Amino acid sequence: MNEWWLSLPTLLDQVWLRLGRGVVDRKADARHLVFATTGAAGPEARTVVLRRADRPTASVAAYSDLRSAKITELTQDPRASLLVWEQKARLQMRLRVHVEIKSGESTAEQWQRVPQAARNVYGSQPSPGTPMDHPDQWMAQANPDAFAVLVCHITEIETLHLGQDLHRRAKFDAETAWAGQWLAP
Repeated sequence: MNEWWLSLPTLLDQVWLRLGRGVVDRKADARHLVFATTGAAGPEARTVVLRRADRPTASVAAYSDLRSAKITELTQDPRASLLVWEQKARLQMRLRVHVEIKSGESTAEQWQRVPQAARNVYGSQPSPGTPMDHPDQWMAQANPDAFAVLVCHITEIETLHLGQDLHRRAKFDAETAWAGQWLAP
């Protein structure tokens, strides 16, 4: 079916297809997700790299430095939202999630898969968000003790397809076993 946006099941299939592509294809729109949390000053948003998408467990994952502000925010409120905009498909995907922060021995396997150059951002000095007088004060330093995996358990997926003739919006949630419901755009 070329017109995947016309059916709830095929629309949900497309969400997972695109998330899966984001894990393996550096050029995929779903590779870089906007990750939103609630901080002390209100809403906070930043971009994270999608590292895993698993439909059977309805989860996605990203990596973080344990010392970053998002960890503090998630410790206080583990609810977050992820946003993907697929330009070519004209598809917005919003994921509401409950985030589980994993670190230490439980992340050893993922740490081994992180390329050496990328490891240097986990454990760098000073820690993320620390004020500096000059960018040269930042020193790369790989430290697996500063590495975290953010396992995002999806509770709801909302899509908005901007069609040429009609916009279509739908919601899928865990409580209805992902059955789906059309919404007014």
